[in-house]
Amino acid sequence: MPVVDAAWQEWLRTNAARGCTMDSMIDAMVQAGFAADAAAQAVHGAFGAFGVVASGAAASSVAAGGIEAALPQTAPGAPGVQRTPYAYDDGPVARGNTIRAFDRDVQVLMRCERPQVIVFANVLSPEECDEVIERSRHRLKRSTIVDPATGQEDVIRNRTSEGIWYQRGEDAFIERLDQRIASLMNWPVENGEGLQILHYGPTGEYRPHFDYFPPDQPGSTVHTARGGQRVATLVIYLNDVPDGGETIFPEAGLSVAAKQGGAVYFRYMNGQRQLDPLTLHGGAPVRAGDKWIMTKWMRERAYV
Repeated sequence: MPVVDAAWQEWLRTNAARGCTMDSMIDAMVQAGFAADAAAQAVHGAFGAFGVVASGAAASSVAAGGIEAALPQTAPGAPGVQRTPYAYDDGPVARGNTIRAFDRDVQVLMRCERPQVIVFANVLSPEECDEVIERSRHRLKRSTIVDPATGQEDVIRNRTSEGIWYQRGEDAFIERLDQRIASLMNWPVENGEGLQILHYGPTGEYRPHFDYFPPDQPGSTVHTARGGQRVATLVIYLNDVPDGGETIFPEAGLSVAAKQGGAVYFRYMNGQRQLDPLTLHGGAPVRAGDKWIMTKWMRERAYV
């Protein structure tokens, strides 16, 4: 379990002074391995000790430019923890403004180098989006997260959505989507987890978090044993959201609006197996309508 050492104290001071919300800082510390109560105590103490007034804004809102300081690293020798800055290398996604993804041409709307984020249009047709929603609607269950200490799945207040999983290649329709997504991400289809469908109702959100498994947490070994670490994510928007519901990257100051058939890709493991702290991300609260997304996570090796 990490401790609030001098490096963490500096991180707390810097980000409290920049205007980050308490909730966003607590979430970042929990993702780094702190117990929720310990993280809350440290953050509340920092706001009081440094004379900073907590913002009443949503947990995703931060001062301009986001959380500037990267998360501190743990003590030397901790297993799987990087002690050097994340090195940005060339990602696997093809260059160009249009990418042929298996059976479909996909348009590139935006590329960001740090973190490595790409926004796409036309990944799925409107008809395909509607089919995914209709075949998923009756199978929804309350979404969970992975407990970093145990590897078990838990329901928490930070994730207010319903979802289901499809087995990879479950039927011809799902197999075609798996092939298209793998081609777009330029990663082996067998390295992909099954497609996850999520539904967020009004006010639904997912507070900022990381998609990779914390390498210094015992519970992560349960998941990395099945195909290694996660390396990249693709989130596909299945409907238009009238207001809210953006995918936010608070440390990078990025926000991607939900547009039917579009998607956002982000990569968080480089060729050196480092993990990028700038890929902290979340789903902003839905302020009008509802939100349907489909998510694909890719692993280092074949996912079994």
